[in-house]
Amino acid sequence: MNVLGIPPAALRDAEALELARVWIAERGLHCSLRVGLYADDGASGETRAWAIILADMAGHIADALSAAGMGSRADLLDALADRFNAEVASPTSARRAEWGVEAS
Repeated sequence: MNVLGIPPAALRDAEALELARVWIAERGLHCSLRVGLYADDGASGETRAWAIILADMAGHIADALSAAGMGSRADLLDALADRFNAEVASPTSARRAEWGVEAS
């Protein structure tokens, strides 16, 4: 199994929470998500929080690709946003949820 390391800040913080894991397995994308942490404000709080998380992840991806010489951060971030919106509008694969599955 090819697992990424836990960020040092998460190791130092006794109250750290893992929010997402994303895997390529059995020729498909598989995710484990922790939702509901921001549900006190209902859907508005959850969607606001997850939008920030997704935007922050996109920024990290653009930074990493730019550092690897693949283009400017701004151009890469624009490309990610364009492709994200295209994927939302017309998904390239179906999703199947298995809610309530917890790691043992």
